[in-house]
Amino acid sequence: MAQIKSQMKRIKTNEKARQANVSRRSQMRTAIKAVRVAVEAKNYEEASKLSVKAQHLIDQACQDGILKENSAARKKSSLMSLVDSIKPQA
Repeated sequence: MAQIKSQMKRIKTNEKARQANVSRRSQMRTAIKAVRVAVEAKNYEEASKLSVKAQHLIDQACQDGILKENSAARKKSSLMSLVDSIKPQA
């Protein structure tokens, strides 16, 4: 355990930030899973609606430093290709 007062404060703030990051990452993963479930059910409207929310959460995670830019882009791209795979033909 740290003996210096400023380091003890830093440990507390780091733990708060870690908990917040865990929560945000979990939220993002849950949204991605919801999109995949909608795709498996072949529900295009629901999947496209949920993918917008998931993309927003991925972008926020990227801005907060939880995800790197390329990882975020890869996740968004794979989500969009999943949703497009069940798009009804016109």
